Amino acid sequence: MGDVPAPDLLSDTVDDASPPDVPTLLAAAVAAVGGAERPGQVRMAEAVWKAIASGEHLAAQAGTGTGKSLAYLVPAIRHAVAEDATVVVSTATIALQRQLVDRDLPRLAEALTPLLGVEPRFAILKGRRNYLCLNRVQTGAPEEPEDEGLFDPQQLSALGRQVKRLNEWADETATGDRDELVPGVSEQAWRQVSVTARECLGAQRCPQGTECFAERARAEAGEAHIVVTNHALLAIDALEDFQVLPEHDVVIVDEAHELVDRVTSVATDDLSAAAVDVAARRCGRLVEDGIADRLKEAGEGLGLLLEEMPPGRMDVLSPALGNALAAVRDAAHACLTALGPERKENDPGDMAARKAARSSLEDVHDTAVRLLDAFTPEIAARSDVVWLDKPFVAEGRPRRPPALHVAPIGVGGLLRSTLFDRRTAILTSATLTLGGSFEPLARQWGLPPLDGERGDASGPVGGDGAQSGDAKCAGAEQDDGKVAWSGLDAGSPFDHARSGILYVARHLPQPGRDGLTDAYLTEITELIEAAGGRTLGLFSSMRAARQAADELRDHLSHPLLCQGDDATSLLVKRFAEDERTCLFGTLSLWQGVDVPGPSLQLVIMDRIPFPRPDDPVASARQRAVAARGGNGFMAVAATHAALLLAQGAGRLLRSMDDRGVVAILDPRLATARYGSFLKASLPPFWPTTDPEVVRSALRRLDAAATGA
Repeated sequence: MGDVPAPDLLSDTVDDASPPDVPTLLAAAVAAVGGAERPGQVRMAEAVWKAIASGEHLAAQAGTGTGKSLAYLVPAIRHAVAEDATVVVSTATIALQRQLVDRDLPRLAEALTPLLGVEPRFAILKGRRNYLCLNRVQTGAPEEPEDEGLFDPQQLSALGRQVKRLNEWADETATGDRDELVPGVSEQAWRQVSVTARECLGAQRCPQGTECFAERARAEAGEAHIVVTNHALLAIDALEDFQVLPEHDVVIVDEAHELVDRVTSVATDDLSAAAVDVAARRCGRLVEDGIADRLKEAGEGLGLLLEEMPPGRMDVLSPALGNALAAVRDAAHACLTALGPERKENDPGDMAARKAARSSLEDVHDTAVRLLDAFTPEIAARSDVVWLDKPFVAEGRPRRPPALHVAPIGVGGLLRSTLFDRRTAILTSATLTLGGSFEPLARQWGLPPLDGERGDASGPVGGDGAQSGDAKCAGAEQDDGKVAWSGLDAGSPFDHARSGILYVARHLPQPGRDGLTDAYLTEITELIEAAGGRTLGLFSSMRAARQAADELRDHLSHPLLCQGDDATSLLVKRFAEDERTCLFGTLSLWQGVDVPGPSLQLVIMDRIPFPRPDDPVASARQRAVAARGGNGFMAVAATHAALLLAQGAGRLLRSMDDRGVVAILDPRLATARYGSFLKASLPPFWPTTDPEVVRSALRRLDAAATGA
């Protein structure tokens, strides 16, 4: 289709009193932040405005340095102010939320107010569990099951100190937002002063309702033009029967490559003997002893059975497990019946206790029902996958009890019905095209194929309309006319082929299951020494990262940090400040590191990051695609790997002056049939498989960085 045309922002739709058009507002915004006009940013802003005006969804890929935040915030503010509406901006990370609320939106509000004639209002909104509950601070948390870890006096003392600190903080904080508490506290301590949405008494019934931090945040969000939230709350708003977010007609999903995983996480339920025990204890003083004892016994029976079962995905419901789950379901239902309908109590503490008991009982009952319903006779027709998790026993820590988990195999239908059918959605990220196509991620979101792209389930394919490059776009409309969307690649300001090298170590053996071989460790050592340190090592598992760190630490000429040695944020800070330092780690570093400059000139990935073969959700999704006649490996495993590879490679170039090498040690990237799809998902670096070429380039970069 070519470049997205700039929409006619003034003709036939607005009068002389309307706000300035998007290009004018964007120019003012860019000038206010001291930036320069970027063609990709302008094209994206125009495409976002066109989508908002037409109601057509947009997937916009914008590489690092494009300025995508301004590209979607400016048209969003114009729409919200002109229509007196609310636009929701959802992110995956706290860091981006803080950037938007603390930096981007205040500067934009100041710059655009003179042009709009109205000061844009913005707010941040998180899930209720993120805010301190004043009523719980006053009444105390309900009784929890005994935790064997608390028998350790040191742990008990630490928990007590944290709770005391939280109670003192309650008198000081203006927001009650957990993320503003520095340093933070353990999850166990935070549970003592927070409530879930189900446990909340409600503003009208709670004695602290007028002072409630969560209600204040909701009230501010209801008055805002732009509401910043997270993917989890976006999913909760879609899943729950009650409204969580304020009314809005447009939602912008930044870091959209993480949307499916975050929605899946929110839609996952779990059941354990400990959870049943919590419910039995909470209702124990509110119903007859025999009724609560029946639930407690059912939970103990479930716990004994789970201890004997092997972990992993479950395709068949055994009679014993079926009976145990039915016993839990029926006992929880009996407790709920005995508890009776909600009623206002004279004592706020009693009212909170009844609410907490009902919440726990409903969770136990509903999860047991969902687990029993998940095992339909025809595996291919199942919408949920079930697995048993037996957590690894960490040294010095008590083992958490085994738990059953149930998760949706796909979330496309949910997103389609709760997001795309109800409002205009803008999905954006630096990584949305995989294998040169929007189709792999769009299929997971529940969107139809773009023009020129295949719509079957055979796996990621390319399409003439969605190749990465300079603002390519394509469009699609469902047969029923309800879901129309387009894809835009706004390009990148980086000249990847001149700034970076993609090195694939084709000469190495294929990676095995028994850790890194000597050949891999030697390769890593030679690359780091050539680079003079300056290395971010991204490993497919924590085990591999630790092995590499332990075996190389005494052999390298440069400092080596490993994730887990300290808080990740502190490790990244030390890595950025000392140019010679290396940092090894796993998943969070693949996507969460932003270190421009000479401290990072080499990114090493030990292997293609396919999901583990025993990953229950990924394996169930592969099987579901295969049952429909598609290629499950390409649609699920290869797509997962491509996304992580692209995110990992994106750590290299963070500013216009950056130069360096992305080294992928897995030779399958060069030799396997799926390698071309994976390579097409990466930035267009200059490619080579020659180790000496790469080491020479790294030595030159090191010399240039040191001024030698």
